[in-house]
Amino acid sequence: MSQSRSQSIGRRARLLPLYASWAVRGLWPTRKVTRHVQGVDLVLPWSHRLPDYAKFSPDYGQNLVQLAAAIAREDGAPLTMLDIGANVGDSAVQVLHAADGSVLCVEGDAYYLEFLHANVDKDARVVVEESLVVTDGSDSLVAVRSGGTSRFEESTSGAKVATLSPEALRAKYPAFDGLRLIKSDTDGYDVTLVPAVTRAWQPATPVLFFEYDERLSAKAGNDAAQVWPELAGLGYAHVGIWDNAGERIGLVPIADVPGRLGELAAGIESGAFHYWDVAVTHADDATGTAALRSLFA
Repeated sequence: MSQSRSQSIGRRARLLPLYASWAVRGLWPTRKVTRHVQGVDLVLPWSHRLPDYAKFSPDYGQNLVQLAAAIAREDGAPLTMLDIGANVGDSAVQVLHAADGSVLCVEGDAYYLEFLHANVDKDARVVVEESLVVTDGSDSLVAVRSGGTSRFEESTSGAKVATLSPEALRAKYPAFDGLRLIKSDTDGYDVTLVPAVTRAWQPATPVLFFEYDERLSAKAGNDAAQVWPELAGLGYAHVGIWDNAGERIGLVPIADVPGRLGELAAGIESGAFHYWDVAVTHADDATGTAALRSLFA
């Protein structure tokens, strides 16, 4: 048995009690709890896995927070952020704890909207859009929930979610015209949504942060690898890569990313990680690129 395979089996064995906990907590999906997670207090469903991820991987999700703080520091100005797939608002709350600014949270799942409002409505710097951003005009989507997150699928039954296009989103919120950071976590749709939202916000050149998950992208019918030439065509040039636990992998030119996708496949195969978090900066964005570089120094 290979060493990586043996390590993966050992890791899974250590996590068996956690898996059992998730199964039990999932039986009470409407139970609310307040947890102190990564420096902030959050109202969460009892079944939400964020506290567990943070306990076992303290760097989980902190790359986004550190990136936001670094951008604000380099710009010398409050941050404006678009949070697509805001979930319970954990990203928005943590970012605004680390840097001043404003956040437009977009969430289409009514279940998580209740928790999102509980966490952000007390902060005037946060605006909530109760919709799902789509690129193809779909209007018959329903939420499918698992493990503290949602994905959206076509269905002829169930409660449909409200949708709007990236262009309509920008038109509705002119206060965010000078958008500085786009964060997207949409379980497989990021690779099509991020370029579309970026185009909608031109000529702004916001820093991009999203999950690059080839398996969920394929499940959603998207070719994940196409995002790299598409973003390069929009002038984006630098890519910071972390594994899904927040461990740094590298800062590379965007043209080099396709050649490194084998590392992602090998990591998934060994069980070392499941996807990449990536941050992408524009060739003309000197301060955004400096902020990204500071995280990999």
